[in-house]
Amino acid sequence: MLTVCPYFHVHQPYRIKKYRVFDIGNDNEYFNDSSETDLNNRKIVEKVADKSYRPTNKILRELLDKHPEFRFSLSFSGTVLDQFEEYAPDVLESFQELVATGRVEILADTYHHSLAFFYSVPEFKRQVQKHERRIKQLFGVKPKVFRNTELSYRNDLAKWCEDNGYVGIMAEGWDKYLGWRSPNYLYRPAGCKKIKVLLKNYKLSDDIAFRFGNKEWNNWPLNAETYADWIHSHHGDGETVNLFMDYESFGEHQWEDTGIFDFCEQCRR
Repeated sequence: MLTVCPYFHVHQPYRIKKYRVFDIGNDNEYFNDSSETDLNNRKIVEKVADKSYRPTNKILRELLDKHPEFRFSLSFSGTVLDQFEEYAPDVLESFQELVATGRVEILADTYHHSLAFFYSVPEFKRQVQKHERRIKQLFGVKPKVFRNTELSYRNDLAKWCEDNGYVGIMAEGWDKYLGWRSPNYLYRPAGCKKIKVLLKNYKLSDDIAFRFGNKEWNNWPLNAETYADWIHSHHGDGETVNLFMDYESFGEHQWEDTGIFDFCEQCRR
């Protein structure tokens, strides 16, 4: 039976302020919280919360309430959780309510949305452990599946994850590396015994994340029924269709006037 695995990544970096050579040694505040600039961290979080997090969380909660079989996964950078706690605590609370349903899984990640594994495994381990403690503190759960920054992957990363108790790891489903293989199957990494790789179906994911609001796209405007047909067409061509995208695809990358929330409402019916 073909399953659908929706997964959304939630991240906001701290914006860096203009830092002059004359500030070296005199100013150790690198991040910009000045109200005089559009790069103010609070302003950005509040803006994205209004455009994306609050309306999308509301729709997802209604989907969970209406469809008991509906499940999805989330990952958070530590930096976005810190900013939610400081600037938008109601958004953090709404995410906590989603997870409390027992049908929203949180993934392990690096705290700072970094590529530390490829440069310093000890630093990577510190970030993963810090992230795990933060998730336990805020959501009361321990992640079992790992998601590295931007779904970057190597087999030795999968081996590290298996050795540290993770049962799954996510990765991009690139044609260049898959060749004739389909991203719609679970794979076991070379050198591992138990852990499985879940691969992103980038074509179906990017239809929402990147192409949805493009009026030049030959499938614009996309409705939920058509999208569901595309997914169902993979029956017999795999075990799972993994739809991985940024959470901000809803309302921020694809603005409300593209019809993205109407599309989500169609899924609720």
